[in-house]
Amino acid sequence: MKHLIDPTDLSVAEINDILDLAQDIIEHKEEYSEVCKGKKLATLFFEPSTRTRLSFEAAMMELGGNVLGFSSADSSSAAKGESVGDTIRVVGCYADIIAMRHPKEGAPLFGAAVSSVPIINAGDGGHNHPTQTLTDLLTIRREKGRLDNFTIGLCGDLKFGRTVHSLIKALSRYENIKYILISPKELKLPDYIITEIFEKNNIEYREVTTMEEVMDELDIIYMTRVQKERFFNEADYVRLKDTYILDESKLKAAKKDLAIMHPLPRVNEISTKVDEDPRACYFRQAENGKYVRMSLMIKLLNEAGAGIPVPFDER
Repeated sequence: MKHLIDPTDLSVAEINDILDLAQDIIEHKEEYSEVCKGKKLATLFFEPSTRTRLSFEAAMMELGGNVLGFSSADSSSAAKGESVGDTIRVVGCYADIIAMRHPKEGAPLFGAAVSSVPIINAGDGGHNHPTQTLTDLLTIRREKGRLDNFTIGLCGDLKFGRTVHSLIKALSRYENIKYILISPKELKLPDYIITEIFEKNNIEYREVTTMEEVMDELDIIYMTRVQKERFFNEADYVRLKDTYILDESKLKAAKKDLAIMHPLPRVNEISTKVDEDPRACYFRQAENGKYVRMSLMIKLLNEAGAGIPVPFDER
């Protein structure tokens, strides 16, 4: 059974196939409107979500399938003490594929070990968010025309930001990408990622504390919010939450073809005045998430023997 728990579960070739299919879906939406008719997606969200959950649900519905599930642990049998393993086993009797978000790192991996249907990790704690990574890769490819040879600035909460961790893992397999890590020391990228990804693979990176000192170097800036839900001390959150705010004045030094990305939700870290800048692509990024999840579900269902027709394969 093929699952997606970590972005490195996919080879570069598999990632490129998913992105190619997503692009075909964008260009030929009507041809995919019924390919998952009769299939059911279960969304098991033990942690609140808006974009990711609705993106998965919209993706399956646009493929002609159906959706069932829950949007918080309080509305599931987890509130009665049911284990993740038992929940997965039961839901696998009702659905063809499962998208699971959980606050505990490793929970989707455990679920995959007992599941009879494909499991997609929709975010586990501060660890991984592989479908956001696929969304980010599709966005970079559509905005920049490539997945290599650029400088990316990752800004904000790099300690707890699972979207950042996943994206670094995925991009590390593409050539000539330079990373600039922009964060306060309290929210710097974990040492294990620097050791296992950057240093082990001899990848160029720098750590800085302000956007202003590097803005003119960046081809992409990936903003993240400081996540209140990951802090044990509210005073620390209040002190750090507005450390980085991208506004029009900071963009004056930026390249004319800079891509401004954000996994959303946004709080204060990007001024709403930036929304009108053609370089702002975070809402296009959110839309790309639907198409890449459509592509991924088709791929995983077919790996499981669903026999879903893929118009792209016939072209």
